[in-house]
Amino acid sequence: MPTQTESLTEIESQIAHNLAITLVRENTDVNELGKVISYLRSIVNQPDAGTRFLQYLKTLVNHGRQIGHSGRTTDYYRNIDRACSKYLQNYQNNAHSMLKILGWAMRLMRYYKVSPVEEMAIADIPEPISERQAEIAEVLKSHKFEIDQVLDATVLSVKSNKVTYGILETIKLTAKEPKKAGSLSEGQVVKVKIVALKDDGSIKGVKGID
Repeated sequence: MPTQTESLTEIESQIAHNLAITLVRENTDVNELGKVISYLRSIVNQPDAGTRFLQYLKTLVNHGRQIGHSGRTTDYYRNIDRACSKYLQNYQNNAHSMLKILGWAMRLMRYYKVSPVEEMAIADIPEPISERQAEIAEVLKSHKFEIDQVLDATVLSVKSNKVTYGILETIKLTAKEPKKAGSLSEGQVVKVKIVALKDDGSIKGVKGID
């Protein structure tokens, strides 16, 4: 079996695995997958390549009878469209990753065609985390927060009696400050106290202190 290349993340590898198993189970022609990959490769550097690729698959399904070389071609296109719509939606803005995943899926398909594919499980794909979530997770690794802990915070905005604070350049929290809001201004650095924590140890609520 091919080994995972360094260029694929663990999640990308799982997606390639799922795509390959799904398409093999549906008896999809690997050569048809190769053709749609060639199309993506030809447009991969265009800003909307990922979105255009997924739309292209739907066009193939709609016009499969006119452009197909066999009676099953439309079925192949339908299988590819359905699998890509399921597993590649989150990569619409990253066509290069989409291309890597599809290329690896095609290699795996050739392997799985001679393997007991029915016994292979579809991997659970964790929800991708945003850059902001990743930054917050990094802060949690290096900081242990406690109730009543005092931190420096930057005032990001003041609206009526609500103040939004920025903490450690990553965490953004809004607190009702009826007594303090009127005396605060954007960009001001103040002291805040942690008044509540979430189950994962991150800060749930803060209050400004004198």
